[in-house]
Amino acid sequence: MTDALDRKILSIDAMTRERQVLRDAGRSVVQCHGCFDIVHPGHIRYLRFARQLGDALIVSLTGDSQIAKGPNRPYIPQDLRAENLAALEFVDYVVIDANPTARELLTRLRPDVYVKGREYANAGDPRFEQERDIVESYGGRVVFHSGDIVFSSSRLIRSMDADASLEECRLRSMLAQAGVTRGGLENTLNELGGLRAIVIGDALREQTVICDAGAAAADAPALLLQQLESNAYWTGAAAIAAQLRAFDVQTRLITVANDSDIESMRGELADVAVDAVRNDAACRGRTLFIADDTRLFELHHGAPSAIDSAVQHRLIERVEPLLDQCDLLIFCDAGGGLLSRSLVERLSARRREARPFIAGCAQGPKGDLTTMSGVNLIFAPERRLREAVHDMTSSLPAACWNLLSQTRVGAAVVSLHKRGLISFFGDTRGAGNADGSANRLQSAYIPNLCDAPLDLLGADETAFSIAAAALAARADHASATYLATAAHGLAARRAGRAMITTSDLSRWLANRAELRPDSRFMPDSATLGDIARLAPPLAETAR
Repeated sequence: MTDALDRKILSIDAMTRERQVLRDAGRSVVQCHGCFDIVHPGHIRYLRFARQLGDALIVSLTGDSQIAKGPNRPYIPQDLRAENLAALEFVDYVVIDANPTARELLTRLRPDVYVKGREYANAGDPRFEQERDIVESYGGRVVFHSGDIVFSSSRLIRSMDADASLEECRLRSMLAQAGVTRGGLENTLNELGGLRAIVIGDALREQTVICDAGAAAADAPALLLQQLESNAYWTGAAAIAAQLRAFDVQTRLITVANDSDIESMRGELADVAVDAVRNDAACRGRTLFIADDTRLFELHHGAPSAIDSAVQHRLIERVEPLLDQCDLLIFCDAGGGLLSRSLVERLSARRREARPFIAGCAQGPKGDLTTMSGVNLIFAPERRLREAVHDMTSSLPAACWNLLSQTRVGAAVVSLHKRGLISFFGDTRGAGNADGSANRLQSAYIPNLCDAPLDLLGADETAFSIAAAALAARADHASATYLATAAHGLAARRAGRAMITTSDLSRWLANRAELRPDSRFMPDSATLGDIARLAPPLAETAR
């Protein structure tokens, strides 16, 4: 960003001071407010019209944390949206507003004129009505732009979803801004081999039954299934431990199980050190019935059983002596009663000089994210995160901030399933501040990188494993999220719970267009030399 653009983009406090300077100089101020995700011709006409109504134009834009227009919105991060607006000659100042509406900012800046699009004139939107009341209370004017030609950022973004060149450019720009490079990602993968991890939590037994769905049964209105094949896996904490080992991380699994299950885990989890506290009850599990790549239903086995304090004490005794030689500690709560908030807090309190890195997840209908108090990272599907804070309507950043602040967790990676992954990180202290504390969070969104997902079973565990390991290896959040999305996509391409390796990821990185030095989409002015850098055979043919 140039100095000229940088001078236009001000914090709210700096803009408040500048507003006073303008007022003392007798200059009239106009304010516009919106998302401005994609600056289109309608925005240009709207802002140019507004600038003509006064001596200075302030454009305030809604921060990332308060935009609730869909799963992938905003399409452009707030810093880049601010830069786009500042590049317009007729825009004098740009402010990022962390609040859901412009009410607080209007109260502070008190613009002489507040301009909105004509669609607000008779819409009866209660949020806008509050903004209008604030402006009119001190004698300001509210003016509506005619908007003779209507454009929509949302429609434009939907129309661009299938454009490969735009998606590559968007990813390339995001990665460049975050400093993510193929070399850096490869270095992170190489670091994983030196990590030592402990996974503590519920081990679950899962069976998948592949069926052929026939007609209804002859003697009852029931679905008739013919079993084709059946496979059994260890999931929950056991699956995370196995996946970490596949990433070359030296891994120890600590769980509670009976002798039979301990023997089974030691036989199936290659090279994972299984250190179990013995219990009489068999591990819980489920059976999934699948036909034509569709999950028909699932049958759960066993019930959660309370783990008494003596068992938890033995778990703590197993883990505490190992923490000083551990780089990564993972908690996996599947609702089996093994993990409690007090156990997580006690082991987290043993951390010294930020080691080990501690991550947590909750699986199944009984897993509880709120037990992960004080860890560095939590991983959750979006629905599970929202259920944990009883909030199904707020923007995802706001819901995530609520969970992080309640649990005193530093960061979250949220699975959007087929839409990709998004991570949130930053300062989550200061709940309830009027300055919009959710905007303290930074985010890194990576869209789905798998064109044709085959089987999502186990994909979230794979993504969580690599994200936690990468962060334990001191990767930045954007790099960890990118690797997690890549691993999620690779896992989704394979049937069953196949393990993804660092070699798989390395080969995948080598073929990603957004990680190459030059884009594969060349402008019309591209020379043969430009083309040769990306496609030598084409260059030879052209000669």
